[in-house]
Amino acid sequence: MTTINTYLTFDGNCKQAFDFYKSVFGGAFSYSSTFNEMPPQEGMPPISDDMKDKIMHISLPISKETVLMGSDTGGEWAPNLKVGNNFSISITTDSKDNADHLFKKLATQGQVTMPMEQTFWGDYFGMLTDQFGINWMVSFNEAHSSAN
Repeated sequence: MTTINTYLTFDGNCKQAFDFYKSVFGGAFSYSSTFNEMPPQEGMPPISDDMKDKIMHISLPISKETVLMGSDTGGEWAPNLKVGNNFSISITTDSKDNADHLFKKLATQGQVTMPMEQTFWGDYFGMLTDQFGINWMVSFNEAHSSAN
């Protein structure tokens, strides 16, 4: 099954925002990590000291099908970040082929910001902005897919 969730982007206050959302919706974070936990990336500068304790990714399940996700990706990571474009629609697919299919279709006349590729966190993942200016994240995780 393919699911769609909202991914929020913050400029340093993601943890504060998600603590608030947790107080509103209840539950517990299913995942939370900081940029300090990210392995070095080839071709990318090292993480600055002020970003090390910022949120790289956090997930708050809202229901069985819905997860609110977010990260701190302001500054050099997202120089055009501003309220109004600080979210993406996150698609999780049930197959790598479906991820490629949806990514290719959504990217038509749009701009790919990260091509589909295997990531260090285990997902096959890519990001794009479609021709209408909407930000999308597409992912497939074989381990999670086979567990269902």
